[in-house]
Amino acid sequence: MKIVVDENMPYAQALFSQLGEVVALPGRAIGAEDIQDADALLVRSVTHVNHALIKDAKQLRFVGSATAGEDHLDFDALQAQGVYATAAPGCNKVGVAEYVISALLVLAQQQAFKLTDRTVGIVGIGHVGSYLADRLAALGIKTLLCDPPRQARENRADMVDIDTLIAQSDVVTFHTPLTSTGEHPTHHLMNHARLNALVPGSILINAARGPIVDNQALKTRLARGDMDAVLDVYEHEPEVDLALVERLTFATPHIAGYGLEGKARGTTMVFNALCQHLSLPQRADAADLLPTAPIPSVQLAAPWQQTDLMALTQLVYDIRRDDSDFRRAMTQAGENKPAQRTAFDQLRKNYWDRREYSAITVAGHADFGLQSLAKLGFSIEEHA
Repeated sequence: MKIVVDENMPYAQALFSQLGEVVALPGRAIGAEDIQDADALLVRSVTHVNHALIKDAKQLRFVGSATAGEDHLDFDALQAQGVYATAAPGCNKVGVAEYVISALLVLAQQQAFKLTDRTVGIVGIGHVGSYLADRLAALGIKTLLCDPPRQARENRADMVDIDTLIAQSDVVTFHTPLTSTGEHPTHHLMNHARLNALVPGSILINAARGPIVDNQALKTRLARGDMDAVLDVYEHEPEVDLALVERLTFATPHIAGYGLEGKARGTTMVFNALCQHLSLPQRADAADLLPTAPIPSVQLAAPWQQTDLMALTQLVYDIRRDDSDFRRAMTQAGENKPAQRTAFDQLRKNYWDRREYSAITVAGHADFGLQSLAKLGFSIEEHA
């Protein structure tokens, strides 16, 4: 069996070589000629799997994307050709939530406000949005939820429409799929009018898909200088609008969910799906693939305080590192679009081994309030 994989899919060689020949290629460069004799194709979000790509792949029977998003997969074209397709929903939810939390903690420190005095509006209450809402609740932060399809499907009374959310939130963060059709399309969901409705001092975060926010309208809104915006995704990535980047508080190259645990989960979820599809007994567990964290444990000498949270979370992830790397690379690329594309993809390909909170065990006395850290995602070890 021939298996073509995105070379940026961690642990793919070790796992899928159990099943057949593995050919690793740059995801953005995978073309129809590369999969003509492939039995399985394993991708990430940069590979658009459509009719043009698969039409000559007569042996292809399985496509797996090690990503939470699915908008790069044309399920109709795949089904028409008899190809089973799946993704890895929820694989990146922890990394994306911790990315948002890092951005908020840094902004709170820089601007001297308390997060518990702010309301965070979450648009999209799927795997990521739900997980983020639970983590914010653990920190005592008020949230508003917006997800029209889910609200209608589940008759949820705890959700509001997006315009109400914008009017009542200090932070608006997006975690929806990208859709252009249907009753609730998300393409340019955050348009000129809604951007102008953001109150002064607002924070906008988009770690979902670039076109959910109208980037030109956002650039115009940011010119007023009275709000912050954090973007991990862009309308025309891997090309970026440098004038927009200059106005962003934090800018990163589509890496919000790129934690090592998340990528390992994505790969193992696809591996297990392929094995199940082929009725094979092999299964993989992401935890078995992960190395020990550089700082595996922390010992508390006293009950932790909210003021300690910044230092504790920075042991795992600080958004400023990725922001600095991205700005440096884009400055070097300048307006040269091919250079931008190369730099963007290289940052993702060579991304550092970022971990999740769970990789650190926080130890201390049972009276030190460790359970709240456990709710945030840290591993804990309580002593009598």
